[in-house]
Parts: sequence; C-alpha cells; structure tokens
Amino acid sequence: MKKQNEVIRVAAYCRVSTDKLDQANSLESQQRYFNEYISRNPLWELVEIYVDEGITGTNTFKREDFNRMIQDGRNGKFDMIITKEVSRFARNLLDSIAYTRELREYGIRLFFLNDNIDTSQPDHEFRLALMSSLAQEESRKTSERVKWGQRRRMEQGVVFGRDMLGYDVRDGKLIINEEGAEIVRLIFHKYLYEGKGCHVIANELREAGIQTSRFMKEWSYTVILRVLRNEKYCGDLVQQKTYTASYLSHKKKTNNGELDYVVIKDHHEPIIPRERFEAAQRELERRHNMHYTKNGFANRYAMSGKIICAECGSTFCHSQKKCPNGTKYENWSCVTKDHKGKRKTLENGEIVGCDNVNIRDADVRLILTHIIRDVMGNREELLDSVLDTVSEVLRSCADKNNVEYFEKEIAKLEAKKEKLLDMCLSGDIETSDYKKASDRLCEEHASLLAKLNEEKANSALVANQSQIIESITEYVNSVAVGEEWDDIIYRNLVDKIYVHKDRTLDIHLKLIPEKWQAKILKGKAEIERIEQNQKILPNGGTSVPISVSVPFNSGIGIVNR
Repeated sequence: MKKQNEVIRVAAYCRVSTDKLDQANSLESQQRYFNEYISRNPLWELVEIYVDEGITGTNTFKREDFNRMIQDGRNGKFDMIITKEVSRFARNLLDSIAYTRELREYGIRLFFLNDNIDTSQPDHEFRLALMSSLAQEESRKTSERVKWGQRRRMEQGVVFGRDMLGYDVRDGKLIINEEGAEIVRLIFHKYLYEGKGCHVIANELREAGIQTSRFMKEWSYTVILRVLRNEKYCGDLVQQKTYTASYLSHKKKTNNGELDYVVIKDHHEPIIPRERFEAAQRELERRHNMHYTKNGFANRYAMSGKIICAECGSTFCHSQKKCPNGTKYENWSCVTKDHKGKRKTLENGEIVGCDNVNIRDADVRLILTHIIRDVMGNREELLDSVLDTVSEVLRSCADKNNVEYFEKEIAKLEAKKEKLLDMCLSGDIETSDYKKASDRLCEEHASLLAKLNEEKANSALVANQSQIIESITEYVNSVAVGEEWDDIIYRNLVDKIYVHKDRTLDIHLKLIPEKWQAKILKGKAEIERIEQNQKILPNGGTSVPISVSVPFNSGIGIVNR
C-alpha cells in the first residue's frame, strides 16, 4: 500500500481497433487526454502510455503493447493503470477478470475512467464483470453485423481479397493484369497442350526466372495446382471459402460446407476460356485417377514407396515415357530430382536437387524375378518363416477373443434403451431428455456392434486356421517358378530397393536375412547375394561365395553369389 502523499507511478493504456485515419486521430486524442489528466494530479507520475493501434480487443494474442504492459506490471514498473473504459482494456470477460486479478496480486490498481470502476473498491469485480459482459456482447453483435454486411456485398459481386496472379483487385472488382495473365495462360498451355506435370512446370518457371505474384510463394507443385484449379481464371467468382469461426479468437477456418458459398458465374473478364478451363479440370481428374487409388499412391504400383534414392533419401516415383516411335515404357525417378532438378547450389549457398539416375521398370522386374527364383530355391525355409508369423497372429487373435463380452454389453445397452422408453411413455422424463439419452445410447450401441463384428471376424480366422495355412503354402509355392509378375506377391516380398547413381541397386526382401546387389549396365545386369550372417562350415571355416552365370533371354547376364 502507498502511504499518504507518496507519489503513485501511473501507466495508461489506449487502443483503437482499426488503423484508419479517423481512428488514428482518436488515438492521438486519447494520449493527449491521459497526459493532461495525469499531470493534473500532483501525486501521480506518468510512467508510460501503452498504445495498440489497429488491433481487436476480443483477444490479447496480437496486442503487443498490452502484453508488454502486463509484463512491466509483473516487474513492478508502475503502481496503477488507467484506461478509458472496459471495452478498451478487453472485450473478453475472462481476460478482463483474469488480468485485473493478476495485477491486484502485484499490488497494481486499475481505474476505468468512463465506467468509474476502481479495482481498489470492494464491489469492483461485480461491476467489472457486468461491463465486460456488455462489451463482449457488443463485440458479438458487431461481428454478426459485419458478417451479414459482407455476405450481402459478396452476393452483389463485390470482391473481398487481395491481388493475385493475373488480376488486381480495385474497388471490389477484378481487373486483368496482363503481365500476370500471360503467365497464367502459359501454365495452362504447358499443362494441357504440352502434357507437362505441375512439378515440371514449376521447375521450368523457376529456371526461366519468371517471378510469382507478390503474395505467392516460390513456384512449386502446390502453387501450379492452385492456379489450374482457380475458377476466377474462367470468369467465375466463388467467395466464402473461409470463415471466422469465433468472434473472440478471430481465427480463419476452411469452409467445408459449414456455410454456403457465394457463387457468381461470368462475374468478370476471364483470362482462360471456359472450355479450356473445364478441359484442364478433366485432365486434373484423369491424372489423379491414374496415379492414385482410395488407399493412396503407395498401392498403385507394386514397388511404390519401396524404391529409395541412396543419394538424398527421397522415394522414387513412377512415370510413363513415350518414345518417338510411339511405344511407351515405364520409368522410376527420384522425387527430389523431379521437383528441384539436378543437384545445384543456390545463391544463398543452399544445395538443392539430386543427380541420381532414372531406372526402367522392366529392369527392376527382371532383376526381382531372378532374385525370387534364387530365394525359392530354398523356399521351405521361407515358407516356415511365413507360417510361423501367421500362426503367431492367429494365436494372438484366439487369446483376445471377446465375442461373449461384447454380446453381453450390447444386451445391457438394449435393456437400458427399453427402460428409457418406458420412462418417457410414463411421463417420468421429458421427450427432449429422452431423445438426448437415446441418441447417446445409439452411438454406444454402434461402437459396440463394430467391435463385436471385429471379434467375430477374428474368431472366424482362428476357426479356419488349417485352411489359411494351406492357402498360404499353395500361394508361396506358386511364386517359385517366377514365370509371371504378380504385383501383390512382389509387393509383399520386397522390403526396400536403394538406388545409387552408378546404377547399383541394393535389394532387401522381407523375412530374408540376405540382401542382393544388382548393377544395371548397358545390355546386362550383374547381381550378387550378400549374406549378412555367413554360415559356419563343419570344418570351422566360413562359406565361400560361388559365382554362377545365368543367361537371360533378353541378353542380360546375372552373377549370382
């Protein structure tokens, strides 16, 4: 407590919620007023006026001076804070109460001039809560009014947003920027008529030194994809793609159907003719369906996600190449190389790109086919390993059989639902309460039923154990000859393939301790098996690798160790 006639160190806080000129004048007026007000009291000494300009009061995250003032209070820099009114301090009830309580713990008094609230008075918290609630409600109403007004203006065709590639936003209208429009036309041309992908287009634009618009990041797959999908380029306007979920947090969220979009066809002059734009959308869908399945890209091809670049650690991706004579062949290439180009050093010293080679899918298949034949030469060992794993899984399923437990839980739940219905019919509970409780029980019932079905499926597996073992044995034996390529078989057998830029491949299989090394040369491939754990011979020595030449019909030779 300050003694009588002792000077009180005073801080002032003022804030305006926008940075417009009239608000700036208001801010200057507030500062001038506080200077005069504090100087009139001989026992008050002005420490600092804290000012936040163009910042909302509904939260404190971006109010730099407010947060600095609170920290200075914790450090004992002043004894008292004065501000114009509660709504200037905070429009959030929780913030108002929390900060005033904290400041009081540090012996700091707050005085709200217009509301005549002094936190040194015993009834201050009740009055503060009342005024904060009113301020918070006013913020909510203001937010609703602003949203309603923006929605009406959107429906009238007013554009909300900033300049973009190809368009400048002027007085709520989209005006073509010819320099950017040429880049947009170039992107659509490369994608549709040159058949190039988003990564390739991004690389070519970067290498050509073409700049993005000032609000865009550097050229990338995502940036090109957004250009190709942006309906504004064909003259349509779709707004309300994002929305503010809470007037307190002001955080933007993507509109996934929570609000209706505002859609206006033929709103402005297009850069891309509608027919060409729609053709690009069809091509995007076609390429997407070609490379992806419901389970993702990794299940599209047998070796997807399994071929790794030994130079940079990225995965290899699959592509189809068309030869001048019209034939096609499938290729695997490093994702980093595709995205960033060949290895190079940028002006800032950063090293990007990759120099690894591409490999043909036909070569990978041929090598794997001969390795599997080699493995199947001792397939009894592989079969034993697979069957041991399967048996362990089936034993685990048998141990966790909870069919009876879930059936009892479902029966209890159904009894509860019947009792709840009786209570509703007899008038013991309201219909609205019955519906809430019934909905909750239905959710529990659906969850339990799903778990019961899962347990029944596990039980069926255990019951058919002998049939499963027989099917797996037949399946593994069918691979032994290696005459036909089966995506599922090879995907389940191959673990990883590491590709070096000298065309050497390190091949690792699942459940097999050895690894294979192949080198793809012009006209032939050399393969050797490397045992990770060499076998000890009866005479105490170790096994010696033996080289055998195996000819290919294609003329490729394999060395097998």
